[in-house]
Amino acid sequence: MNDQLSNRINSLPVSATLAMAAKARELKEQGKDIIGLSLGEPDFNTPEFIKDAAIQAVKDNYNSYSPVDGYADLKVAICNKFKRDNNLTYKPSQVVVSTGAKQSIANIVMVLLNPGDEVLLPAPYWVSYSALATLAEAKFVEIPSSIDTNFKITPEQLEAAITPKTKMIFFNSPNNPSGTIYTEAEYRALAKVLEKHPNIYILSDEIYEHINYGEEIFSFAAIESMYDRTITVNGVAKAFAMTGWRIGYIGGPEWIAKACNKMQGQITSGANCIAQRATIAALEAPVSKIQYMVDEFHKRRDIILELLRAIDGFNVNTPTGAFYVFPDVSAFFGKELKGVKINNASDFALFILEYANVATVTGEAFGAPDCIRMSYAASEAQIREAISRIKDALS
Repeated sequence: MNDQLSNRINSLPVSATLAMAAKARELKEQGKDIIGLSLGEPDFNTPEFIKDAAIQAVKDNYNSYSPVDGYADLKVAICNKFKRDNNLTYKPSQVVVSTGAKQSIANIVMVLLNPGDEVLLPAPYWVSYSALATLAEAKFVEIPSSIDTNFKITPEQLEAAITPKTKMIFFNSPNNPSGTIYTEAEYRALAKVLEKHPNIYILSDEIYEHINYGEEIFSFAAIESMYDRTITVNGVAKAFAMTGWRIGYIGGPEWIAKACNKMQGQITSGANCIAQRATIAALEAPVSKIQYMVDEFHKRRDIILELLRAIDGFNVNTPTGAFYVFPDVSAFFGKELKGVKINNASDFALFILEYANVATVTGEAFGAPDCIRMSYAASEAQIREAISRIKDALS
């Protein structure tokens, strides 16, 4: 019956990360012992002080529709967070709270893009960027990078990719899937190119900002010439282990915020009222309150890197943020493993799932066909067992 569905939905790909997670769940239900390294979801519980704020909100009878763009005091807390952590000055009228950062991004895409517009995606990029551009009937243009460049693009590549149809570019640092962090100097060099093209808008996705391992985080909107053209996206899912609470937010030009408010008002209205109250507690707390999770991720990163580097064929760099490794596995392409021909990263990810019972995600979904993404937002024991299984399957 697909011919009865809209072209819009038929053109939309299924999320590769969610598809692999669903496949892993299906195999678990069949009795297989699957270790999931596919989803970007912290394995920590939400901190107690945040849960306490949610419980208090229930007791205080927060149960009515919230304002479409978020509670006023939450928006103030977001403005204070932007100033404290990112040196960005936003007014509450420049902030919109949404049901997760994914909705924040979808709002921006839908209010800025027209059919035929081009969106530049430095690769690798999060899988939903290209899908949302497609949903808006825009065209996404990949700017490739590789493990040899630490998964970063150059100003020269950016300049070469720009056309008269270019309307937006997405930046994501720390990056999903690579864990790469752009330095201030690197961002300023890219901004110099964009200064010559005043009709291009920048979406800066900073959802992983607090999960970094000693490298300073710099917000693209902190570049003075870029402030009026940049929409900063963030949320509480990753750093605060609040994936299911579904709270994201933006800071940006007021006219864009108003448009996002209008769009959201017709689709979901305001985000969950209890989760919003809990988010105030999360954002007002010092960042040191979640350092224990970052320290644990750092430890796990070092463990998974050491283990992967002991396997012939895995080419791994050192990510400095987020909780992913993104090894280049192209050394296996064209080979036959246990009678299975490995033609690409998708074949390799499926081989690992079948023969090692470990779920990963193909890099093809992220615009990097030589790689696979592995999340280390899992316990140390699971990480060690998963890599041991992979090594055995490949030996």
